Amino acid sequence: MSLLALSPKASALKEKLEKFVNEECIPAEKEYDRHVAQFSGADRWSSAAVPPVIERLKSKAQALGFWNLFLPHPVPGHLMAHGSSGEDGVSMTPSMYLSNREYGILCEVMGRSTLAPEACNCSAPDTGNMEVLLKHGTKNQQSKYLKHLLEGKIRSAFLMTEPDVASSDARNLETKLTKIVGEDGRVKYVLNGKKWWSTGAMDPRCKVALVVAKMDYSHPSCSSVEEKKQSKRGNQTIVIVPMSNPGIKCVRPLTVFGYDDAPHGHAEVLMENVELDESAVVLGEGRGFEISQSRLGPGRIHHCMRAVGLAARCYELMLERTFQRQTFGKYLHEHGSCRELIADSASDLQSARLLTLACAEDIDSLGARGARDKIAMIKVTVPELTSRVVDRAVQIFGGAGVCGDFPLARALVGLRTLRIADGPDAVHKQSLALMELKKAKKRMQSRM
Repeated sequence: MSLLALSPKASALKEKLEKFVNEECIPAEKEYDRHVAQFSGADRWSSAAVPPVIERLKSKAQALGFWNLFLPHPVPGHLMAHGSSGEDGVSMTPSMYLSNREYGILCEVMGRSTLAPEACNCSAPDTGNMEVLLKHGTKNQQSKYLKHLLEGKIRSAFLMTEPDVASSDARNLETKLTKIVGEDGRVKYVLNGKKWWSTGAMDPRCKVALVVAKMDYSHPSCSSVEEKKQSKRGNQTIVIVPMSNPGIKCVRPLTVFGYDDAPHGHAEVLMENVELDESAVVLGEGRGFEISQSRLGPGRIHHCMRAVGLAARCYELMLERTFQRQTFGKYLHEHGSCRELIADSASDLQSARLLTLACAEDIDSLGARGARDKIAMIKVTVPELTSRVVDRAVQIFGGAGVCGDFPLARALVGLRTLRIADGPDAVHKQSLALMELKKAKKRMQSRM
């Protein structure tokens, strides 16, 4: 079966989605940007700065059957008291359940527009957080947070990276979750630390954050020797923190190559004496690494296929440009050097697409653990391949390519950033190399 094959029903959904993205989402991007541009300073993170067009697009996406397409399996029954819809009639379930490979193909379509993923309630970091709560959350956690995320009523953040340490090694994290056992046996936790590159934390719609912290058993009430042992993963634990907690402070917005991406954006977040109870802990103490890994497998497919979609849009703009501009008496596409850029870009795009879909197919058949090598592979390779495509488009456009009149500059910034997000390339290359060496050693031993 071809990696690009879809069932008749999924194929029809893809065709509808392409029409929605091309005729609704892409034209709405300029309206979105014009609305945000009216605001400055702290007002860029206010409710008023959220463009009304996004809610219009969300309503259309729900009506057309594009809502929550990322969901891997049905929503828990206790969230379905009102059927497949929430209290306000907002559907929580997708129009059809897709495999990782099938959803990857639709992700490419959504990736063509900066607005389409959010319009379909399929944007990061919400999808990853919803998957964590769906897979590991308690009924209480799901009812309190997952339900509202599935309905698209709120947004969320994932707080891991820290400014004072190299966070690509999670054992370096300094944010502490101090455990305190009361005389009555009740447990409470106190969270202290600083995070940055907390995507969406300053969004006025962001109501909850998943925070990665290191367990701290130094309080006198934690006398058990067993509890004080450190695992090789550093006792990382994930807790759910309402953004309304008085100990949470968004210090400042961060810019990415000058873009603040308001009103969603990225923030530096300070956590001072944030008090939590046991209901805030996801899965259990010391299970943070396990949760983070389960979050990243399908998420990498989503990121990479959206990157392919964005690069494909830029590639098509580049092709059109070569028919519109002339230099030295010839159209750009008539120059040999330009044709070489086109050929390289076509090859890079298809390579990125097929490598990612092959990874998705492995996740479907082997599970994320069985596809670890390909997950590492796409994390390194796809951002680089797609960045090269967009960089060539910028070169063809010349000065127009680096200004805001076209989506190329912002696309290049986003794709370059992917080489750092979820861990830098070097970490994933190291992991991939170790897996390849292990397989080689096993082959060698089998011949002895």
